[in-house]
Amino acid sequence: MAGLVNNLLILFLIFQNSCLAFRSPLSVFKRYKDAAKSHSNECLGSNRQLVPLSLSDFALDIRMPGVTPKQSDTYLCMSLRLPVEEEAYVVDFKPHASMDTVHHMLLFGCNSPVSDEDYWDCDGGTCKDTSNILYAWARNAPPTRLPNGVGFKVGGEKGSKYFVLQVHYGDVSAFKDKHKDCSGVTLHLTNQKQPMIAGMYLMMSVDTVIPPGEKAVNADIACHYKMYPMHLFAYRVHTHHLGKVVSGYRVRDGQWTLIGRQSPQLPQAFYPVENPIEIKYGDTLAARCVFTGEGRSSETFIGGTASDEMCNFYIMYYMEAKHAVSYMTCTRNINPEMFKSIPQEANIPIPVKPDMTMMGHGHHEETKSRDAISVMQQPKRDEEEVLDQDLNIEEVVDWPGISLKLGQVSGLALDPNSNLVIFHRGDHVWDANSFDSGYIYQPKELGPIKESTILVLDPNSSAVLHSTGRNLFYLPHGLSIDNNGNYWVTDVALHQVFKLASHAVESPLLSLGRALQPGSDKNHFCQPTDVAVDSVTGNIYVSDGYCNSRIVQFSQNGMFVMQWGEETSVGQAKPGQFSIPHSLTLVSDFGQLCVADRENGRIQCFKLETGEFIKEIRHPLFGREVFAVSYAPGGLLFAVNGKPYPGDIVPVQAFVMNFSTGEIIDTFIPLRKKFEMPHDIVASEDRTVYVGDAHTNAVWKFTSPEKMEHRSVKKAGIEVQEIKAETVIEARLTNKPMSKELLKKEEKHHVVQQASTGVSFVLITTLLIIPIVIFLAIAIFIQWRKTRIYGADAEHKLDSSSGGILGKFRGKGSGGLNLGNFFASRAGYSRKGFDRLSTEGSDQEKDEDDTTDSEEEDVAPQPPAIPPSS
Repeated sequence: MAGLVNNLLILFLIFQNSCLAFRSPLSVFKRYKDAAKSHSNECLGSNRQLVPLSLSDFALDIRMPGVTPKQSDTYLCMSLRLPVEEEAYVVDFKPHASMDTVHHMLLFGCNSPVSDEDYWDCDGGTCKDTSNILYAWARNAPPTRLPNGVGFKVGGEKGSKYFVLQVHYGDVSAFKDKHKDCSGVTLHLTNQKQPMIAGMYLMMSVDTVIPPGEKAVNADIACHYKMYPMHLFAYRVHTHHLGKVVSGYRVRDGQWTLIGRQSPQLPQAFYPVENPIEIKYGDTLAARCVFTGEGRSSETFIGGTASDEMCNFYIMYYMEAKHAVSYMTCTRNINPEMFKSIPQEANIPIPVKPDMTMMGHGHHEETKSRDAISVMQQPKRDEEEVLDQDLNIEEVVDWPGISLKLGQVSGLALDPNSNLVIFHRGDHVWDANSFDSGYIYQPKELGPIKESTILVLDPNSSAVLHSTGRNLFYLPHGLSIDNNGNYWVTDVALHQVFKLASHAVESPLLSLGRALQPGSDKNHFCQPTDVAVDSVTGNIYVSDGYCNSRIVQFSQNGMFVMQWGEETSVGQAKPGQFSIPHSLTLVSDFGQLCVADRENGRIQCFKLETGEFIKEIRHPLFGREVFAVSYAPGGLLFAVNGKPYPGDIVPVQAFVMNFSTGEIIDTFIPLRKKFEMPHDIVASEDRTVYVGDAHTNAVWKFTSPEKMEHRSVKKAGIEVQEIKAETVIEARLTNKPMSKELLKKEEKHHVVQQASTGVSFVLITTLLIIPIVIFLAIAIFIQWRKTRIYGADAEHKLDSSSGGILGKFRGKGSGGLNLGNFFASRAGYSRKGFDRLSTEGSDQEKDEDDTTDSEEEDVAPQPPAIPPSS
């Protein structure tokens, strides 16, 4: 009988765990929604604060609930409780603020906010208990990226239960129209344990006094480090108006190693530490802020208002989880003498041009910070045109196109109806064996790709509206679409460019180049990468390519016009030199053609008519490669970079830039899957962006959140529209307030939905219980029968027999349930794992440990250029 009891207990535990498994992020979302405070819905509904992303991940929106500060230098705070009790990890941040209205924001983690109001004046404090800084933002900073496997730990027994957002409103003249502000930050959280825990180390001067008229005043901070090793990956500087430069160092054995140095008048982002730095026991951390007292008539002290000053050097670090400390500070100078040997660079102010930053409060002209951008010449623009410097681009997480079965995605374009067109390689893969040393395609015997290589998708539902391109291409690459809807494509195996009618691609309207014949004269290409067509003149521009370094121009009839460009010489790449011109975009507003100069890590722009060099855009955030570029009418330039080389810390990501200045407005990455080799990008005028990846064989859709909900409301009336069963709310501005009838209808629909959810849970639970009850009844009946047959020996016989039902579950020599042995006894079972699903029309992804990389990722030194053929 004891054996039966043991097995019944095991079955009960299995059932209990099965029930607990039904606790999905959606159920957490609904429970959290019911318990959450009712914030003002003028910015976002309370239902929108938490959005499930997957079974383990969710996004948490922390926003000011529609506030209108009344006076300058107002600090407002709000709190939001973590919606889960167990441990979670913050792995990404997305700021939502503009320095037109916000001076800076801080995000704290704590367990007891000082107030439970929707928001409060921060003069009363932020938290009753100890608070940790998780994030800091100022001056239109781009979002902070955490390394893979690193997260801020929250929740659980020891982690913070609340997030407290502090927003400093400097000059409130921007609120003359009485609009409501919803600045804040979106967090990406996961319940998957992270091997490394992130933390913040704040170095801060508390007693510096800046005399009036003094040209240079130093504020020095230094502390000994006496903890487990920490690894630094990002830094941020912060002062007010008088700060000229802030520098941070590790000092070890008298050697000063730079952590980071920046002007606090440039965008005060978290910048990546250029070289990995480890801080270990016995090291000294040192920082210096250089101020000027010029222009002041009285002493300036460290303080919280805009007329005061601050000297802060923030360091983001990570430590092994078992030793992690989430927050450390240094506010002293333990050794003033050591600063006599500080590197001279720390004393040299970083010059900032007047048009590179918006210095004072009360100035609302467009910010034109060019942080580390090389812009050789700027075109003139109408003074009336002002771009949105607070543009944020985020993934549309409910877009189903991410699940399409594709081969290597090489090209994307939008047709005249705004449908997305995808050019992919089906079951063909470009790898190290695809070409010989003369760029001749090798696996010709395989023939062209047999499946559809061109797919036309509905931009909203991702439904395939049309597919074509069978038995035409060997290795697709570039794609563009002209105003008439014709497809222009390149094939790097065929070394050709084609013009195709969208309704009859089988018969090309125009072919350029010679099939399977590489070359470098006016009749041949060598692995051409992309093509662009001028909508005004009809001129054709081809980037050629992997083994040529040129742009070739043809007339609309395919007649050779001219070419420009040359191979990159040794040293710094010069204007007009290329190392794989990989992607083209026409900038019709400016009459320019821009080229993603891939291996030179830059974007070059030229005059359409003459090929004359206009400007170069280069950023440290690009890393070593720029794969693709796309211009959206209205002045925005989009781009994607390449996967970082070993030892590099610049992440693979996408960029939004102001075309006129080259300034980065935003960076973005997907929430579902990850960029591995984002190969092409296309953007529309309404700021809808698509990115295709040649390694993950995926396409993502991104857009500005403001398209679905307005964060800052300047007109009365909000229409609430339910767009998903999870009650994600989309807020749109209208001229009429919501009627009572509509509100009742929404409430009724919500009640019905909750009831439906309850019925679903009851149904699932019932279906789980029925077979278990039947199974238990059979087991009890067998036990009763054996007791009658064997009498006192029944219990021993049942427990030792392998022929009984429970005996089969326990397995040989086991005292408990062994599901592995049970399933292993079934026919066809393999312990090697599930068989890979058949994915016709898709390309198997490269394994992480596969040493054979795509030719497009690791480009070997190229053989000498093929001489022109006659």
